[in-house]
Amino acid sequence: MTALLALATSLLWGLADFGGGLLTRRTPALTVVVVSQCIAVVVLGAIVIATGAWTETGPKLWFAVAAGVVGPVAMLAFYKALALGPMGVVSPLGSLGVVVPLGVGLVLGERPGVLQFAGIGVAVAGVMLAGGPQFRGAPVQRQAVLLTLVAAFGFGSVMALIAEASVSLSGLFLALFVQRVANVVVGGGALYVSVKRGGRALPEDGGMGVIRASLPALAFVGLADVAANGTYAIAAQNGPVTPVVVEPA
Repeated sequence: MTALLALATSLLWGLADFGGGLLTRRTPALTVVVVSQCIAVVVLGAIVIATGAWTETGPKLWFAVAAGVVGPVAMLAFYKALALGPMGVVSPLGSLGVVVPLGVGLVLGERPGVLQFAGIGVAVAGVMLAGGPQFRGAPVQRQAVLLTLVAAFGFGSVMALIAEASVSLSGLFLALFVQRVANVVVGGGALYVSVKRGGRALPEDGGMGVIRASLPALAFVGLADVAANGTYAIAAQNGPVTPVVVEPA
């Protein structure tokens, strides 16, 4: 069960990242982050109300707030990296974020067996080898690599934080809601500052029409990302983080 949840996390995050990267080709990355997360807030808010999850309020929600602050930074860095470098390099490097929750699990006392350690090593090596052909092709911009590593660290931190933010399913709904509210606040603030400095909030070609036409895709990106966080948190609650965490790679 835990392995299936981890594989679901991998699929959902991959789809969310791919969809978000495509959307940023026409729409500013910050706008993609803010709009997609606003949709997620509305959906999660309805779930929290319907399930009575607000009763799960507690100190652990600060982990969700922290995840919500880190998440937009990671997503923006990842989208900008996709715009600069080939996906065959950016995606594998972005997956190295698994090192963060892996390290947290080891610090907290988890001790995988020999076969599990071997599996972790194979998975991480596979991540690096997946980008091999692209690395041997045209030169990759240093900025793209740096942005991807920032995104990887951010994604890994979000994984570790959201896994600590709840201990029950209803608590998870509330934690994900709090995380997305923080995403919108941080991303919205960054978008406001960007516009004040002369940046764009809307596509150059099409403006609001493009945003309205992209709402289904934006909703998919936001909700797939939420679902990925949720399946990972459930997987982490039902088994050691260290063997599970390499599955999203």
